[in-house]
Amino acid sequence: MRRTLLSLALAATALTLTQPARAADQPPPNWSDTRDFDFASRGFVATRKDPKITTADGRVVWDLSAFDFMNGPAPATVNASLWRHGQLLAKHGLFKVTDGVWQVRGFDVANATFIRGKTGWIVIDCLTTAETARAALDLVNQTLGERKVTALIYTHSHADHFGGARGMVAQADVDSGAVKVIAPTGFVEQSVSENVIAGAAMGRRATYQFGLYLPKGPEGTVGSGVGQSVALGTQTLVPPNVLVDHTGQTVTVDGVTLEFQMTPGTEAPAEMNIWLPDFKVLDLAENGNETMHNVLTPRGALVRDARVWAEYLNQSLSLYAGKADVMITSHAWPRFGRETLIDFIGKHRDAYKYLHDQTVRMMDEGMTGDEIADRIVLPPALASEWYNRGYYGSMSFNSRAVYQRYMGWYDANPVHLAPYPQKEEARRYVEAMGGAAKVADMAAAAAKAGDLRWAAELGNRLVMADAGNTAARAALADVYVKLGEGSENALWRNMYLAGADELQHGLHPVQAVSLGLDLIKNTPSPMLMDLLAVRLNADRVGSAHLAMDLTFTDRGEHFRVTVRNGVLVASDKALPGDGPADLTLSMPRQAFLMLTFSPAKIGDLIKGGTVKAEGDPEAFNRFVGWLDAFRSDFPIVWR
Repeated sequence: MRRTLLSLALAATALTLTQPARAADQPPPNWSDTRDFDFASRGFVATRKDPKITTADGRVVWDLSAFDFMNGPAPATVNASLWRHGQLLAKHGLFKVTDGVWQVRGFDVANATFIRGKTGWIVIDCLTTAETARAALDLVNQTLGERKVTALIYTHSHADHFGGARGMVAQADVDSGAVKVIAPTGFVEQSVSENVIAGAAMGRRATYQFGLYLPKGPEGTVGSGVGQSVALGTQTLVPPNVLVDHTGQTVTVDGVTLEFQMTPGTEAPAEMNIWLPDFKVLDLAENGNETMHNVLTPRGALVRDARVWAEYLNQSLSLYAGKADVMITSHAWPRFGRETLIDFIGKHRDAYKYLHDQTVRMMDEGMTGDEIADRIVLPPALASEWYNRGYYGSMSFNSRAVYQRYMGWYDANPVHLAPYPQKEEARRYVEAMGGAAKVADMAAAAAKAGDLRWAAELGNRLVMADAGNTAARAALADVYVKLGEGSENALWRNMYLAGADELQHGLHPVQAVSLGLDLIKNTPSPMLMDLLAVRLNADRVGSAHLAMDLTFTDRGEHFRVTVRNGVLVASDKALPGDGPADLTLSMPRQAFLMLTFSPAKIGDLIKGGTVKAEGDPEAFNRFVGWLDAFRSDFPIVWR
């Protein structure tokens, strides 16, 4: 990233001044505790000779050498604690966890766990893309001996744990029952809902969260806190053929016994932990991590329940910790030794419970979300543990999420009932403060004094008021760089530096948002109608109305779709007041997907016999014309 003169002048500012105002109150990490370096390296077997994992046409989707720069001491541009954490996450390859259990780590943002069954591999979580999943399986087979995958287990409904499925198993083997695909109940619905309905906005924000356009290096991204980065290959989804619906449910696959603990509403809406009694291994999925996790992820999602998260960790402690010798998770490295596990689970539980209870206590004392976020810190006994540090989630961000879960965005101050949009508010503030030049001087003085939060606030007002103010953009970028460099949180670093990058260089070109074929194919039809409803541009519809009967011949599904009052409603039959249909269509659902998610034309499909139509086909063209094609290149740091 290019550095300007102000950025260089600020380079000598103490790191303590680049943290949020109460960072000095944060208990320091325990630098004498070096166990993680043993845990992260223990059992190393091998890694790939070629560091680059590619698509069939040669495009690189993952580079194992991309974070090799993280050798040696922390540079001045990276928080020392975050640098240490990134060094641990940068270890990659095949690792033996215990007899019969291995993990491939560092081939993606998540881990893939391999259990040796009687005849094949049982795989827990299969990474984000088919390419990285295939590379992980190839490494295992080349090193440990060739075996087929006899079972896939998805611990939860996030794409970095199921997206690589077709890199490990064939659909025909799943359909025949030769391969078991096991997931918690609600897995498909939750996997689709989080990636489809708000996918465009989440995708745009994810470019900031994961620093996808930042260079990998001491002045760019140093990882994402739970892994290095996200593989950019082919995401797939093989639906499960075995569902887990209660804690204590056991399944025996390929001679291996699996016992499940359901943990819905924690890190994912559909999630479960796994106890492997044959190996005395406890898999805490993404409920246990080597960092505090997000109760609300910055890319956007439904707010998670910190209270429930703590309760399920307490249940894990009660049910399994006293008999487990090893703990594995969906990200980062294992922990070894029963007492170590008991200590980890108890203190990790306490971190989430403290977050919840103290946020609610302060909330009930009348404090707002921002006030709580500026005050709340973990006590030293919890904050000194590396796994409770905020490399991915953070106490301040998470406390706001707890507040939002209970109270919503409104803080009860009437002035916030109808706030101005950022651009309008900023223009008024800049004018009230004496004009752009005066505000710029104030921002520069704050930056020089090390009050970077205030410098950022002032700089943001200037840029929001006038996105063409290049001097203000450059000065704000400098401040964001310093905030990023001082941040212990990997995501905060990425987001600060991504904002700086766009202020300096503008938006990165992107394509229109496209959803993975497997996700679309496995989207239940009612949810597909929900997606069309949020794509409907009411301004474009105006006072027009439409009624359409749809039959998906391959599924036996029927929908009456109406557009009226700028609202799309889909029902399984015509409703009172709907009136007659303008158009009746019969087709395979795949044809409907082609018509609404690709440039296919209804006239061509009618002529070809794929679609049967009664009524006016032009009505369908009007309908499609009302649908927005979302893009993920909208501005964030200016308006």
